[in-house]
Amino acid sequence: MATYVILSTLTDEGRKTIKENPKRILEVNKELAKMGIKVKEQFAVLGPYDFVNIVEAKDNETVMKMSLELGARGSVQLLTLAAIPVEDMVKKLV
Repeated sequence: MATYVILSTLTDEGRKTIKENPKRILEVNKELAKMGIKVKEQFAVLGPYDFVNIVEAKDNETVMKMSLELGARGSVQLLTLAAIPVEDMVKKLV
């Protein structure tokens, strides 16, 4: 499984949805699981992004499909980064 960092920003519609139904965030996590993506950690953050998620998925295509699916809803904008454990990076460089 590969690790990804997802930075997300709610749109106006997304903020309205979360305000009316905060548990919607957890419902989306269940939807991600059905897409083959496991949410390892999730943080609400201050600054230019609203959430930071650490997820695992089998490949880039799975994450791309998720990004398109969620983005098409118009409630969130995503920036997804592939993450490589530092130990793995060091092994490749030595």
